[in-house]
Amino acid sequence: MKMKLFPVIALVGAFIVACDKDIQNPLLEPYAVSSLDENAGQWKPYILSSVSDIVVPEPKPVTDPAYLKELDSLKNYIAPRVTPENRAAVEHWGAGAVYRWNEIARELSARYNLPPASNAEGKYPVPDAANPLKDPKFPFANPPYAARALAYLSVAQFDALVTAWNYKYKFNRKAPYKIDSGIKPLLPASDLPSYPSEAAVVAAASYTVLIAMFPGEVPYLDGKLAENKNAMIWAAMSTPSDITAGDALGKAVAARVMAKAKTDGMSAANNQSRTPAMIETAKSIGIIEPWKSQESPLRPTMLPTYGEVATWNFSKETMIAMRPPKPWIVGTPEFEKDLKELQGIQKNQTREQARIANFWADGAGSYTPPAHWHRIGAEAGKDAKYSEVRMARTLALLGTAEMDAGIACWDAKHYYFTPRPQQFGVKTSVGLPNFPSYTSGHSTFSSAGATVLSYIFPERKNEFEAMALEASNSRIYGLIHYRVDCEMGVAHGKTIGGYAVQRGQTDGSGL
Repeated sequence: MKMKLFPVIALVGAFIVACDKDIQNPLLEPYAVSSLDENAGQWKPYILSSVSDIVVPEPKPVTDPAYLKELDSLKNYIAPRVTPENRAAVEHWGAGAVYRWNEIARELSARYNLPPASNAEGKYPVPDAANPLKDPKFPFANPPYAARALAYLSVAQFDALVTAWNYKYKFNRKAPYKIDSGIKPLLPASDLPSYPSEAAVVAAASYTVLIAMFPGEVPYLDGKLAENKNAMIWAAMSTPSDITAGDALGKAVAARVMAKAKTDGMSAANNQSRTPAMIETAKSIGIIEPWKSQESPLRPTMLPTYGEVATWNFSKETMIAMRPPKPWIVGTPEFEKDLKELQGIQKNQTREQARIANFWADGAGSYTPPAHWHRIGAEAGKDAKYSEVRMARTLALLGTAEMDAGIACWDAKHYYFTPRPQQFGVKTSVGLPNFPSYTSGHSTFSSAGATVLSYIFPERKNEFEAMALEASNSRIYGLIHYRVDCEMGVAHGKTIGGYAVQRGQTDGSGL
């Protein structure tokens, strides 16, 4: 009997150039998870009101002739025909679907992190979602965009997986190799029920989010979707009916998640008509020299109204209440002290300062600070041998904190509209951001990320906090920010991360 697999589509654009050190991905071995997290079907989702919102049909009994044919095909048709290329795909996806799709999203963020160039009219055209491959390509995956894409990706994965866990243990269909001992899996065996397939759930949910975020990458993502699902059949971890159920569930959950994305205010985040009023507000509270572009032609500030996008873990009223206080004003002794520090570094920058500045630069062509912290979180989850659902929880807590950090930081930047050091003759070698200075995005993103990861992995708290402090200091060493920008960004990020931690403490996961 022949078993039709999910078609593997040619991977158009599959080779993403790794132009930055941060997007070189490690080789990982599949592992047996430290816990199956059997109660994850009771954890609290983000978008769904209940893990029963999406109905998954009951599977056929394992004695049903149709299911027995699936098992027979795995054992006698598919297994003997698994090629070395199939095995390589199995090894790759065996590292975890959540991990791999997060990796894909980070790589795409790096690929699309290219600021539009000016045209013959001296203007900077805005990327067009309806024509994503037309120059300039859509999206421009700047830090706020990357943070948002990863947040929705991780939330979709999490909500889909807690729903899947609910049905897995409700129906309790064992893995194929548990039912037929003649079937030999190519990945570590597990007692996790196989219906619906967790890999298919993640693949479908991730695909749905990423084709919306990166619409020019549909052929590439089609290929990844098919390969991920096929790999679980080649590995004898799932039957086609497991995959089909998981695919439908993942798509249904992601559709709910993306419905929220369409109404979160992102479509109005680049309202340049608002900037004159923002500058006047900044002047009214004492900012005597507002930020202005140092490029020629003048480049508009990036996403001036991103601060109005909907947050995840706190209200807008709370965000305004925790907005950092007014920074040093140009000409005050405090401002002059911070400026002199930068001037001194410019004259006598040490090799170690230069190394730190370059390592954390995360500029054009990289996947930016939010994705940098997603990589740190994903690798921590791998080190802890997390299940798919707990890995998704880790990245959802991290992702929502990073998006909230971007929103709150951009609110502060465009409320105070403070000038960058470059307006006072300070030169930088790590890129020139086209938006106001206070507070530091690197500091805010990094402190929020470290706060969340320190909660999830308390034994590594000192390590994460040291990373966040180094990332913050890197902006001083790179002559991008004054010290007050960074110190207040760290404090702000810690508060923002704390709201994600509060969410985690009440989600039913036992942490």
